[in-house]
Amino acid sequence: MPKAYLIDMDGVLVRGNRPIPGAPDFIARLQAAGIPFLVLTNNSFFTPRDHQARLQAMGFDIPAAAIFTSALATAAFLHRQRPHGTAYVVGEAGLTTALHDIGYTLTEHAPEYVVLGETVSFSFERLSTALRLIAAGARFIATNPDVVGPSEHGVVLACGAVAAMIAAATGVKPYFVGKPNPLMMRAALRQLGVHSEDAVMIGDRMDTDIVAGTESGMETVLVLTGVTRREEVDRFPYRPSRIVDSVADLAPEAG
Repeated sequence: MPKAYLIDMDGVLVRGNRPIPGAPDFIARLQAAGIPFLVLTNNSFFTPRDHQARLQAMGFDIPAAAIFTSALATAAFLHRQRPHGTAYVVGEAGLTTALHDIGYTLTEHAPEYVVLGETVSFSFERLSTALRLIAAGARFIATNPDVVGPSEHGVVLACGAVAAMIAAATGVKPYFVGKPNPLMMRAALRQLGVHSEDAVMIGDRMDTDIVAGTESGMETVLVLTGVTRREEVDRFPYRPSRIVDSVADLAPEAG
């Protein structure tokens, strides 16, 4: 039987606001063969429906239910830890919607958690509030450790960089839920209803996608359309199962 696929988004399917050549056809081949897949992203800024609309504009026909974000993984983690809890959120709709959907109350009055994600509306006041709440005992959660992210104008500050600033000020390190934490991989596999031995992780980063897939027991495929270059692979103590130039070179129907 063909294996299920977990597919990183940026650098694998898209680069900025442009599709990787051949990537929409790869997704279409998966769908035609009836092969289950999820598109993964550490970006907690957007909801799955937002991502769906963005991908649709680039020629992808991917339903929102097939898009799994670090915000959804964070919400699933918090739901298992403390159902119907409270949180102070520094983030955007992708994160706040995910937390609302699991029944969390968002408040700045003695929350159980401070949850940090990507946002374009950082303010000294909100970050100071997060700092004070963590110092008072709120547990510190961050959606992902990425220190920079892509934008149309180049790299921008991402969740990990801001988390480091808060950690330096409070002395409290956050728990990162997104890649490379295998927790996100296991949450995605549960959503697909497949075992790690029956899944393939496709990514462009050795330090997030490939290590997360490896630690989760999955077959891994590194594509060279994103961050990692072929000559850099040997620097890491782990290796991908395969290296290909692009997802366009993969034949999913072969498993």
